[in-house]
Amino acid sequence: MSRLLTIVWMVLIILTAVLTLTGCAYNAATGKRQLNLFSESQEIGLGQQADAEVIASYGLYPDSALQKYVHQLGTAIAKTSERPNLPWTFRVVDDPSVNAFAIPGGFIYITRGLMTHVDTEAELAGVIGHEIGHVTAQHSMHTMSTQQITQLGVAAGMMIEPKLQKFGEYVSAGLGLLFLKFSRDDEKQADRLGFRYMVRANHDPRQMVRTFELLNRLSGDSGGRLPEWMSTHPNPENRIANFQKEIDTLTRDLKTMSVNRDSYLDRIDGMIFGENPREGFFNDNRFYHPEMAFQFDFPAGWQTVNQKTAVAGVSANQDAVLQITIAQGSSPDAAAQAFFGQQGMQSSGVQSRTVNGLPTVSGQFRAQTEDGSILQGRATFVSYKGNIYQILGYTPDASWATYQSAITNSMATFKALTDDTILKMQPNRVKILKLTKGASLQALATQSKSPVSLATLALINQTAESTGFKTGDRVKMVVAP
Repeated sequence: MSRLLTIVWMVLIILTAVLTLTGCAYNAATGKRQLNLFSESQEIGLGQQADAEVIASYGLYPDSALQKYVHQLGTAIAKTSERPNLPWTFRVVDDPSVNAFAIPGGFIYITRGLMTHVDTEAELAGVIGHEIGHVTAQHSMHTMSTQQITQLGVAAGMMIEPKLQKFGEYVSAGLGLLFLKFSRDDEKQADRLGFRYMVRANHDPRQMVRTFELLNRLSGDSGGRLPEWMSTHPNPENRIANFQKEIDTLTRDLKTMSVNRDSYLDRIDGMIFGENPREGFFNDNRFYHPEMAFQFDFPAGWQTVNQKTAVAGVSANQDAVLQITIAQGSSPDAAAQAFFGQQGMQSSGVQSRTVNGLPTVSGQFRAQTEDGSILQGRATFVSYKGNIYQILGYTPDASWATYQSAITNSMATFKALTDDTILKMQPNRVKILKLTKGASLQALATQSKSPVSLATLALINQTAESTGFKTGDRVKMVVAP
């Protein structure tokens, strides 16, 4: 008991010292003092590291003109904030979800999915302003500072009690910048700051009400899934009411403020809509990748996911994994040697052969994890079209006998994709129609042979399914290639 009390007192002493030395910094954006253990240069450094992870995970939308436009729009809004000198960076990431997010240091990301759903530049400006608000209010830095204070207590305990050191990796494993969730109070504050910044930059704040209504439809009557951007946000109806209160306080003429619908629609004309089959897609358990021209069969009944850097499957019981990635090395032999030669790795049956006409090296392995558990699996390395593919399947040691056959059989299905129809598949795109005569949304969808539902078209046009348009109106349509 006395030893425990000693640990507790040392932890308290350290926490008191840290708080005394650092104090609570004044934040010009919020007008409040808040805990922040990071300097601005450290904040920027963290953001730069995480930015590389975001680009690797999502990829950037391949349209330099659109990237330049969003960066210039965001920079102009950020210059009106309390932190104009941050190295602000605004990017469009190649993701179909309706989302936007920010990480420390002034790095802000807008998905192409969000851009195809909002209808005006002012709406986009409101979303960007909200994310700028997270950065100027330093919500991430405050959260991480609080976590650091908590972890200091654990660190103090480990210095005194060596037996605890083996758990240190779990306590301090990564800052997880991409997964920090802001509180509802933080989100409300970001809404208020976003309003401030978009108004300062002369964007009509009434357009942001339309964005809240759009997000509400996405999560409700449209049948769409809850957008990630809303996962921790206040109720949309409440956000609309709060935003309207802010609008009511303005004394300036709102009619003079910028909306820019036509120019915005011009910029998203031709933009990819929804999932891009060029980056791979599933048909039941079979995965096709038209761009890289290969196909692969996962075991039946497994849950599958396609990401930028990997495609993977997980068994129904979630105790086995099978994934395909690009391996390092100039040949299957070199990649296999690097993999099987890792410390603590036991390999067996490693051999070179040709599978479906492709040079391949395969072998079984057994390895001990850091927590002492044993994994068993199989790794295959395939040379195809200038890449070395690593196909890795593994389970806990006790489950290997259950999954060995399924994993081994799946690995043998990697082969060249030769179906010309699939190889030539292209994504759906947004097309902006300027009507030469009046028409209903339903009629326009039928004429354009749109591959998406009428509900989706109504959603992205922020209108009702029964809406009729008049001559000269501009309408978003989703068209097949």
